[in-house]
Amino acid sequence: MNQYTSEIASRRRRTGPHGKSRFTPLLITEIIRTIIGVLTIMFSLSSLKDRRLQPEVMDDPGLDSRRLIGALAGLRRINAVTGSSGILWAALHARLLSSGCARASVLDAASGGGDVAIGLWKRARRAGLELDIHGYDINARAVEFANAAAKKESAGVRFFQRDVLEGPFPDEYDFVVSSLFLHHLEERDARIFLRTAARSVRQGIFIHDLSRCKAGHLFAYYGARFISRSDVVRVDAPRSVEGAFTPEEALALAESAGLEGCRVTPKRPFRFLLEWGRT
Repeated sequence: MNQYTSEIASRRRRTGPHGKSRFTPLLITEIIRTIIGVLTIMFSLSSLKDRRLQPEVMDDPGLDSRRLIGALAGLRRINAVTGSSGILWAALHARLLSSGCARASVLDAASGGGDVAIGLWKRARRAGLELDIHGYDINARAVEFANAAAKKESAGVRFFQRDVLEGPFPDEYDFVVSSLFLHHLEERDARIFLRTAARSVRQGIFIHDLSRCKAGHLFAYYGARFISRSDVVRVDAPRSVEGAFTPEEALALAESAGLEGCRVTPKRPFRFLLEWGRT
């Protein structure tokens, strides 16, 4: 077979015996999904001026365990890539150093799969500091997942089932931290959460969350598809950005909740950190 006949045979394998392209049902489905995704992004980008809070798949109590665990694992990877625990640790570590504390108690509110709290515990240990960390989450299966992860990594972190929007927190914690939770809340509930945390804590709070912007939306849409195989994460990631606060909105929200002197700092990638401490 010479080069010419070899090319003919190769082309026929790609296109079929009559020169027609082989558009399989799977390929057609992927093309349709891509078109829908692009149209969805175009619509979403045009409507990011205001918050658009939507139900997220992961918040569905009826979500089956296999998909929930897949989503928690996907979020753990995203948190690792975006440095969620590192953002919180830098602020917490600076506060500990300035106050001369070598030991502190920390509550991770809405702790999810537990990776952020576990990451904080590990960083503190490497720095020669001792953190007594608890995590609260409303989802019992997420709590079970988080406790299993802590046990597997021999981390001294415990997780409990609790709705952080109901009632005051125990006053045993020096700090309250939270990562990627604020954007799930209506403005009224977000204000209640911040006020409750500030009233209960001994020293300060650190809130890490998404910043609503076009670049962040694109990053969430494509990043979720690159980093995670979870269909839940791929749906929820752009929805989360659409429901997120801007740094300016977060600052106004905190001030309306009574957190005088709070500070909101933009963080990469397309995040912000809200800090407040007792004076």
